[in-house]
Amino acid sequence: MSAKKTVIKDRVPVGQKFAYGTGHLVLNLLPGALAVFQFFLLTAFGMDPFLSGLLSGLPRIFDALTDPIMGFISDNTKSRWGRRRPYILIGAILSGIFYIMLWQLDETDSQTYIFWYFLIMSMVFLLGNTMFATPLIGLGYEMTTDYNERTRLMAFSQTMGQFAWMIVPWFWVIIADPELFESQAVGVRQLAYIVGGACMILGVLPAIFCKGMDSSKIQNQKEINFSTIWENFKQLFQDIKLVFQNKPFVKLCGATFLVFNGFQLVASFSYFIIVFYMFNGDYGAAGNWPAWFSTVTAIGTAFLVIPIVSWMSDKLGKRKAFIISTALSIVGYILKWWGFSPENPWLMFMPIPFMAFGLGGLFTLMMSMTADVCDLDELNNGMPRKEGTFGAIYWWMVKLGQAIALVLGGLVLEIVGFDQNAATQSVETMTNLRIADIVIPAVTAGLAIWVMYSYGLTEDKAREIQDKLVERRGEL
Repeated sequence: MSAKKTVIKDRVPVGQKFAYGTGHLVLNLLPGALAVFQFFLLTAFGMDPFLSGLLSGLPRIFDALTDPIMGFISDNTKSRWGRRRPYILIGAILSGIFYIMLWQLDETDSQTYIFWYFLIMSMVFLLGNTMFATPLIGLGYEMTTDYNERTRLMAFSQTMGQFAWMIVPWFWVIIADPELFESQAVGVRQLAYIVGGACMILGVLPAIFCKGMDSSKIQNQKEINFSTIWENFKQLFQDIKLVFQNKPFVKLCGATFLVFNGFQLVASFSYFIIVFYMFNGDYGAAGNWPAWFSTVTAIGTAFLVIPIVSWMSDKLGKRKAFIISTALSIVGYILKWWGFSPENPWLMFMPIPFMAFGLGGLFTLMMSMTADVCDLDELNNGMPRKEGTFGAIYWWMVKLGQAIALVLGGLVLEIVGFDQNAATQSVETMTNLRIADIVIPAVTAGLAIWVMYSYGLTEDKAREIQDKLVERRGEL
């Protein structure tokens, strides 16, 4: 149990926590909506499946390249409004506008036109989204220096972020509802205005109300202008090298890669198991059960799991809280064997309270621990602080793993013999798919526990680092 109380100056006011949380709602809403909308490239706009796959993968490569650059820029920005907030404000507005523009497609357009328009606009949209997302993550790392308040801030923001996952599954239902829209294409175009507008309104709140680290305390920042581009690129690569030399941070990335991407690899399997195992391929009978499964998972994560994880972190420390929450998720994965029952569909909700500890604990704790790592980096390597770079590299690892998981997920479906064109699946196929749905995330979660077992940046160590930094800066 933490013996040190959070002093008033290190507490983040509820209003700022709420504003930062709205940013995380946008962080989840945009990619979640994008994934759902992209399905309708096939059904509403007649896109070839292979070309549709390229439109999912190619922009991710571009996105991965821009994240570290944006992190470096925000780390070294000097302005009266701080290092992050101007980018968050502009990025939120651009993200919403570009998202709306991205989906102003017409079903009568040629496939070639749709492909190139969507590819180019995806990259433009991702530029705006990176301008918003990367500084937002960095801002959260510097809003408080207190070990436990960092976890409380991240718990609050992750809870608000889960509201996106309560909403997104219903986009499938809304867009395809003929009583709401005359066609799926019309549904995509019109719903894009609502999503983009909501993201603009919610996304600017962190820029207006949240406060980061006092910029006057930041030293040794690089000049950001056209004449220093080559020099700054060299410095960026040096910073990335220093980031990967930070052993606690590498452990955080490794554990995140395992837990998140083990989950992502089988994420679509639940939908197939519900439809083809529980309802024998009858989409009508399956109805809204898959959407409710996702929504209830998000509700359980927001209002049950994240508060418990935050409490465990305060009482036991972040490492132990991660190990316990990840172990509980393994229990949830195992319970899916009995939960997905053709005789009683309601049992599908039984594993959720345990399974939700996986991602609910992961991002709440890992983002808090990354803030601690930034302190260690300042102690070892001096100013400027590199919250933006650390955040960019961390999420670059997440995106890389997600891309790999999407590929491997399809490979697993092929290995187990799943036939997407068949009305029903064989008993052997569904048995193997159910086993993979349990074993893969359980094994990767177990490996993540092993990785984090030797994580050494404890509360005592983190507070010792903070004291040394305060002394070095000459603060009271």
